[in-house]
Amino acid sequence: MPNAMDINIKDEVAALNLGKKIKKLRTMRGFTLQAVSDLTGLSKPLLSQIENNIAAPPIATLIKISTALGVKISHFFQDHSMDHTRIAVVRKDQRYGVRKLSHHNYSSDIGYRYESLAYPMADKQMEPFIAEIESRRDDELLYNNHVGEEFMFLLEGQLEFRTVKQTHVLDKGDAIYFDSSIPHAVRGVGGIAKILVIVFTPRS
Repeated sequence: MPNAMDINIKDEVAALNLGKKIKKLRTMRGFTLQAVSDLTGLSKPLLSQIENNIAAPPIATLIKISTALGVKISHFFQDHSMDHTRIAVVRKDQRYGVRKLSHHNYSSDIGYRYESLAYPMADKQMEPFIAEIESRRDDELLYNNHVGEEFMFLLEGQLEFRTVKQTHVLDKGDAIYFDSSIPHAVRGVGGIAKILVIVFTPRS
């Protein structure tokens, strides 16, 4: 039986309504789940779970879905009833967050929590987030890749950044900038690492 924390986390993902926004856009584009699966390399069961707000998608997964559907990742964080301007202020109590679900099904256990820092700005090329990265075992590491480039600045704790060929350990105040098409994984070292992440995706 799920505990109160499980329910709160599910409510948080449902409140952001990423799944509904993805399904609505997919339907508008006339794409089947199989078509999006073919374009992204993500499985149909996982896409179905994301659309039903069961699985919390990591940033790299959202970028793959948004690219396949022809929008920026910010599309899924925006309130489309807002009158968007070219200046976006996001107060600390107004961040939209996505965190991992505590039960295991497909890729819902992503190992980190993230909050969008500039969701009101439409059609932007940079996507800034605050992320809290959990400590994980080697066999739990999830390697992701997507188009663009990425910048990480460590705010708290210690972070391990991995590719197939390299491992870098970052301490508070350290930064890393990399080509995000390279499969990469991150984990906290000895606890949760808090980072500022800026994802750059080129205009299509």
